[in-house]
Amino acid sequence: MTLTGNWTYPTAIRFGAGRIAELPQACAQAGIGKPLLVTDRGLGELPITAQALNILEAAGLGRALFSDVDPNPNETNLAAGVEAFRAGDHDGVIAFGGGSGLDLGKMVAFMSGQTRPVWDFEDIGDWWTRADADGIAPIVAVPTTAGTGSEVGRASVITNSQSHEKKIIFHPKVLPSVVICDPELTVGMPRPITAGTGLDAFAHCVEAFSSPHYHPMSQGIALEGMRLVKENLPRAYADGHDIEARAHMMSAAMMGSTAFQKGLGAIHAMSHPIGALFDSHHGTTNAICMPAVLDFNAKPIRKRFDRVAAYLEIDGGFEGFRTFVQSFNDRLGIPRRLSEIGVTAERIDELAEMAIRDPSCGGNPVELTRENLKELFQRCL
Repeated sequence: MTLTGNWTYPTAIRFGAGRIAELPQACAQAGIGKPLLVTDRGLGELPITAQALNILEAAGLGRALFSDVDPNPNETNLAAGVEAFRAGDHDGVIAFGGGSGLDLGKMVAFMSGQTRPVWDFEDIGDWWTRADADGIAPIVAVPTTAGTGSEVGRASVITNSQSHEKKIIFHPKVLPSVVICDPELTVGMPRPITAGTGLDAFAHCVEAFSSPHYHPMSQGIALEGMRLVKENLPRAYADGHDIEARAHMMSAAMMGSTAFQKGLGAIHAMSHPIGALFDSHHGTTNAICMPAVLDFNAKPIRKRFDRVAAYLEIDGGFEGFRTFVQSFNDRLGIPRRLSEIGVTAERIDELAEMAIRDPSCGGNPVELTRENLKELFQRCL
């Protein structure tokens, strides 16, 4: 099978090894003539970023880089990025990197033409309609990890540095116009990042499949996304140069992001405040929380995960799937306890208070309260 494609669902996607060379064509397709490439600090200094900038410069598109982006990007990073965008008279953004670079890049494009503060566009009700849609610059997204799927998402997660809460900022036009998915860009990912990002994609699929909301298309995408992660993440973890496995993981990441339009749940409601307070890796945090959340949600999801287990060729139905999840984490070097990534018991009340306000709570199949969230945090600690 040739792992190359040109897809228009959920947006225009140029998929395949070596396709970063098509970055100028992607910019032209999006209507961008003077792009600002936005990525995180670590990636800003790596050869793959220099390669992308070289390609842009050779095509006459300039060489503009903004990389003042934290692992959990905040409104300070955003303000600096918007200032760089306006000062350089740019007309579009290339969001480049993992979740932090992609999310911040999308928000720079979004906020470049807005006059209200970013928190006015939080994903609450119809707040997105407050935005000036004509003020949103076009976006080309280039993922360099296989996890968040933010390259095909209509929202970004931005941390409020004052309240330490992660906020979801949504607008339909935040969906990038063009995506380049080149698995060669993920070859250099360290094994812990390969594992953490891959399990983020898995968590998206698990929670979307668990959500009680009606969205059969998302349900099907989530199921196949789980299969791709199960079969390919161990391969990519064992051999970072396995391009076939890397390609399938990039597909799984996009599938997870597409599927969770159906809803997320307690895994993400817990992970968001932990990331905000303890600066933990998002996907790794999701993975640590996943077994306990599966147990908590067992009654309403048992039958549907009996079917998942059969499709994934896991014996034992739901119980077999739950056992697989823990052994999968162990195989990929994921800590078993939140305390191993710095979470402390003294902050559990605060974490539960933040978690209950997270929009992810609305997709959990069991109603979440502060008390049962506190219990979940304690169980994972």
